Amino acid sequence: MHELGITQNIVAIVAEHAKGAKVQRILLEIGKLSAIMPDAIRFCFDICTQGTVLEGATLEILEIPGLGRCRQCGAEFFLDKPFGICNCGSVQLDLITGEELKIKEIEIEELCV
Repeated sequence: MHELGITQNIVAIVAEHAKGAKVQRILLEIGKLSAIMPDAIRFCFDICTQGTVLEGATLEILEIPGLGRCRQCGAEFFLDKPFGICNCGSVQLDLITGEELKIKEIEIEELCV
């Protein structure tokens, strides 16, 4: 399960940016063609955040659909796997979206002094 290592890296990156402040919420973008399982990330998240500034944070995941463009005719169409065939018959495709793994937003608790 490579999602454990990915989740550990996400937690480390967010903790570094939080600079000791309590993290309330994280929004991730995960492409449907990325071979990363959002449910596995959710499962690993609770384990990986224990004892960190992310413990108890809400994890939101936005799944980005796969979108390809045909190199031959320029048509754009949705993909459910990282390969496909255009209506024109071409298999020469460029992936536009669907391979993302981004930390899109981090919400940090502000303390009033």
